[in-house]
Amino acid sequence: MSVPSFTRPIIRPDADILARVPGLCLGCLVHEVEVEPSRPDCQAYLDDELAPRLVARMEGEPLSQWPNLGPSRASCKACGKDPGRYRISSEALYRRLKQGKGLYAINSVVDANNIASLETGFSLGSYTLANLRGDITFRRGLPGETYEGIGKGGLNLENLPLLADALGPFGSPVSDSTRALVDDQTRICLTVIYGFDGAAPVEEALRTSAAAFARFCRCRPLCDPWCVQG
Repeated sequence: MSVPSFTRPIIRPDADILARVPGLCLGCLVHEVEVEPSRPDCQAYLDDELAPRLVARMEGEPLSQWPNLGPSRASCKACGKDPGRYRISSEALYRRLKQGKGLYAINSVVDANNIASLETGFSLGSYTLANLRGDITFRRGLPGETYEGIGKGGLNLENLPLLADALGPFGSPVSDSTRALVDDQTRICLTVIYGFDGAAPVEEALRTSAAAFARFCRCRPLCDPWCVQG
């Protein structure tokens, strides 16, 4: 796997969302990846170590009180979206574990993304960079904007905090679009950690996420991780 040169994508929040969510901080990683089927070692870690630990914690502490998860819910509300109806993806993962449903095994990269989300409490999105065009803006969804969410069908994006490129919205803390999903054709993957409570927890989550990717999928970083704020 070899890429001769790489320029990291430009990602900026707009003024409106910064005014509503002053603690906004997006953690960003870019990897060259070789996407494989879901790996047994990843599933074993989830089933034998991570899930039991998280389920035990959920029995004693409401999800709304978990660091990183609460600010994510509050940010959706500040943008004008009901977090009870449009559930943050990390919260949805926790609830699946609590209900004994487990997680869908997708591929090595998506599975590593989900492990990192569970370990940090943040919603993470991983995107095929080749399917994105131009600079990326983090903003609220506009009236009438929709996209086909992965496993969700049409998603109403109005007032939802989201990422958009020159072609329109493609990712959010709730559900990502099918346009930029990671599959076996993906070669370069952009991963975004959706943080809303300052840089410190996101910087820690970047380290945790980089470790999860290194452990559970074939990848190499193409640049240093970075944070996007105001």
